[in-house]
Amino acid sequence: MKIGTIDLGERPLFLAPMEDVTNAPFRLLCKEFGADMVTTEFVSSDALIRFVGKTQAKLSIAEAERPVAIQIYGRDVDSMVEAARICEAARPDVIDLNFGCPVKKVAGKGAGSGMLRNVPLLLAITRAVVQAVKLPVTVKTRLGWDHDSRIIVELAEQLQDCGIAALAIHGRTRSQMYTGEADWSLIGRVKENPRMTIPIIGNGDITTPEKAREAFDRYGVDGVMVGRASIGAPWIFGEMKQYLREGAVTPLTVSAKMEVLRRQLRESVARLDERRGILHIRRHLAATPLFKGIPHFRETRIAMLRAETLADLYPILDRVEELLLLPTE
Repeated sequence: MKIGTIDLGERPLFLAPMEDVTNAPFRLLCKEFGADMVTTEFVSSDALIRFVGKTQAKLSIAEAERPVAIQIYGRDVDSMVEAARICEAARPDVIDLNFGCPVKKVAGKGAGSGMLRNVPLLLAITRAVVQAVKLPVTVKTRLGWDHDSRIIVELAEQLQDCGIAALAIHGRTRSQMYTGEADWSLIGRVKENPRMTIPIIGNGDITTPEKAREAFDRYGVDGVMVGRASIGAPWIFGEMKQYLREGAVTPLTVSAKMEVLRRQLRESVARLDERRGILHIRRHLAATPLFKGIPHFRETRIAMLRAETLADLYPILDRVEELLLLPTE
């Protein structure tokens, strides 16, 4: 699979852009474990062109991440074009347009998946950004606004006609948010459309190596994008890669996984500072599947998520590892 001239090989895996999740330390870990392409947290075009410091910081990428995309969102042509040019100067490999974010503060203002209610503007933004930059431009979107307006098959053709280099589709409508099951049949219909020539990347409910392979085998997508299942578990990319190659997985040991989480903590603190680095890692610690099923874990979990210093957090993680290594009956 190629995005422009970027060769991602066969059956590539993508890390989905996620706000407050896909910062540089996490992207680098996912890359090391096998993600073929990673994407930044999504960037507000309005904040970017106003030179908001926190937003500008999201443009910082490392050579080891490549290929890496910067994703932007907004609701008017001029700001999205200006933002895309600013992003291009940061030297990513791809610029991605977010027409899929369902959260109220984005979609409710007409950006993200809110664009699915104004397709002419969505297409105008896409066309203008493609013309304004020299980098490949990709789009991430959803099936439609709601069940009665699942427009993705037609929209995919229109986006391709705008000149995008690849299309990622989350198999839910905006109204579904993250509830229910992703409808991969519509993603498959887009891929089967003989008019479509650009790569199609499927997204939604890819939580296991088996589901990743099913997405390729059953629906014929060119790539698979992994989102929430990677939070607190960047090693999932390694498991998926091995399963795609060999049909089996040799999982990391508990101690190895704990060391991955500790490393992510250290690198987040080094990149941000102790307070903000710990705040960032809390979401990963809360979501990691590694801690599920530990008996009588509630008090430890609360203490872990309330810790404000490394001196407080490291002993708690050591205790969690001890609990995980206890023999099961």
